[in-house]
Amino acid sequence: MLLLHEVHKVRGAKEDEFEACFRDGWLPELAKGDDARLLYFLHLAHGSGRAYEVTTVTAVRDGAAYDRLAARVQDGDLRALARDTDQVRHNVHGKVLLTVPWAPPIVDFDETPTSPQHHELTLFMEDTAWPHAGMLDDYLEAARTHYAPSISDGKGRGILELLTVFQTAWGAGRRAEVVLWQRISDHDRLKNLLLTEVPPEYRAPGTWMHDALRVRDDWESRLLRTTSWSPLS
Repeated sequence: MLLLHEVHKVRGAKEDEFEACFRDGWLPELAKGDDARLLYFLHLAHGSGRAYEVTTVTAVRDGAAYDRLAARVQDGDLRALARDTDQVRHNVHGKVLLTVPWAPPIVDFDETPTSPQHHELTLFMEDTAWPHAGMLDDYLEAARTHYAPSISDGKGRGILELLTVFQTAWGAGRRAEVVLWQRISDHDRLKNLLLTEVPPEYRAPGTWMHDALRVRDDWESRLLRTTSWSPLS
């Protein structure tokens, strides 16, 4: 399964129309076929970055399905919807992601909801890391053996739930890029993380904050908030 990850810079006055393009357009239109499903529609949390920025994640069953989907957007039944979407945003930056071999899939494609849902808003912390040159494999191995266990056994301070890990597909984005897809599990402790310095014991040798510097020192965290209708939460 391929994941199309897109970051949209939305026209401020057209924010509602942009959301409608995905809720009333892309979500049901993709559901008419068997190639792709809209998974997430997420706003960048207010006050944490550029205004009117939206992230969407779309699952595509396989490479052949991606080819058919691209043809539909380029010169098929989705061309008009793509045009309408372009008219309510300034730009969009996309990349194709693959789940790393040791991480669980984000969803069973065939069980993905195909209509708007009704759920509480969910906050995600999307960490994107760019490993040192030539150290993509080293970073992925460190994430498997060090970071993932530290989150699951509570050493991650109880803030995050690591759902899965992605890397960019060959030729479909920056080569050495890894995305940690994490749900915020404790909002109060997240507040403490934002308000206080990281304690020395969490930066000491043997911790992820310290040891990960061997394989990367360039990474970005974004706080993303789902809408109540987003297929996944």
